[in-house]
Amino acid sequence: ATMSYCNTGFSLLGRVIEVVTGEVWDAAMHARLYEPLGLTHTATLPEDVLRYRAAIGHIDPPGQELHTASTWGLPRSAGPAGAICSTASEVVRFAQLHLAGGTLDGTQVLSAESVRAMQEPQVVVPSGGDGLSSRHWGLAWSVFDWGGRTVIGHDGGTIGQSAFLRVVPDAGVAVALLTNGGGTAGLFRELYGELLAELADVEMPAELVPPEPALPVDPAGYVGTYERESSSIRVEPRDGGIVAIQTITGIAAELMPEPVELPLRLLKQDDDLFVTQHPAAPGAWLPVRFVQLDDGTRVLHIGGRATPRVGD
Repeated sequence: ATMSYCNTGFSLLGRVIEVVTGEVWDAAMHARLYEPLGLTHTATLPEDVLRYRAAIGHIDPPGQELHTASTWGLPRSAGPAGAICSTASEVVRFAQLHLAGGTLDGTQVLSAESVRAMQEPQVVVPSGGDGLSSRHWGLAWSVFDWGGRTVIGHDGGTIGQSAFLRVVPDAGVAVALLTNGGGTAGLFRELYGELLAELADVEMPAELVPPEPALPVDPAGYVGTYERESSSIRVEPRDGGIVAIQTITGIAAELMPEPVELPLRLLKQDDDLFVTQHPAAPGAWLPVRFVQLDDGTRVLHIGGRATPRVGD
């Protein structure tokens, strides 16, 4: 019915790899990807990661100073969704594989057909369209349109850590940024905007910002409770506009040292498109779009994820 980024999908894909290969996911990744690419500092298990220097995430819950996270990584069951630890140089080497049609240093790791298929747009992302979030999604790649040029990438966030990858296929350029806390979204925009303009002659789309003066909002079409796994969002009228109060629930809440409730002020951009500033991306405006599905369900899209309305 609509696109929604889902960590569970990647975990299931990891299980498919195990069934097809007859190997544990970690071993399959090592034998079929890391070794052929010559990746020596990429791993999925803590006992392998800790052989090298390892960063710990830093978090800054509302009202608190930036401090080290109490949990190092995601649960093992979420390994395929966010437990691959690597270096920026080895992430770029992985990107080289996708720039070279699946062959690297004479080794055919991935078929050229698979490389092309992964970069083909498969579905529209309602809340995408700026430099940080793509308007389309391929097979695991985000697919961006930057001034008529195709840029692919994939970002990720775990506990106080954020990773960014952008690849410009027609220029043969890839840039990786790995961070462990702070204003990562703002750093991404500043760094990538300059580097990719210089190296690939491509311009990052302008950041969505709220118009001045603020556009009027009729709360009637938006207020209500929206819920999905790990998140509950309550949209309420406030100060002549609307605010989305996001509460982390389920297993994600168990990873937090204390309950987290985030009030997000939604500023109207155009029709059902709003922008907000989220603590997970300090210094950046993120697009938020309300969509009505064919069956009449009202859905709030933010950060590539769809959260359906479940009540008033």
